[in-house]
Amino acid sequence: MMKVLKSQEEWEKQLSPEAFYVCRQHGTEAPFSGKYNDNKADGLYKCICCGAPLFESSTKFDSGSGWPSYYESIEDAITEIKDVTHGMVRVEVTCSNCDAHLGHVFPDGPEPTGLRYCINSVCLDFKEEE
Repeated sequence: MMKVLKSQEEWEKQLSPEAFYVCRQHGTEAPFSGKYNDNKADGLYKCICCGAPLFESSTKFDSGSGWPSYYESIEDAITEIKDVTHGMVRVEVTCSNCDAHLGHVFPDGPEPTGLRYCINSVCLDFKEEE
């Protein structure tokens, strides 16, 4: 996939106000408010900005955090960036294809990876398996 490069104005026209805030301005949706937090269907979670595949539903688990959580991303789909905002040290995750902010990854997830990708629903588009 070719890297997607757009201006902030182009992203603002393409995305809903909430998706623009979270994906392009590093915001966060309220916990338990996202449409995919309780989604149990089989399918593929893609980036709302560029359509790149990010997570398979088989890696989704209920973390109790209020955001969709996954223990593994699709290979090369995610870029990790050290985040020292808000007085914390965390690892931000972005879409490798378009640099959209997705959420954060924490080392407190289930086996086999021990990771918890904590992702904002508004950053995702879900394609159910047929």
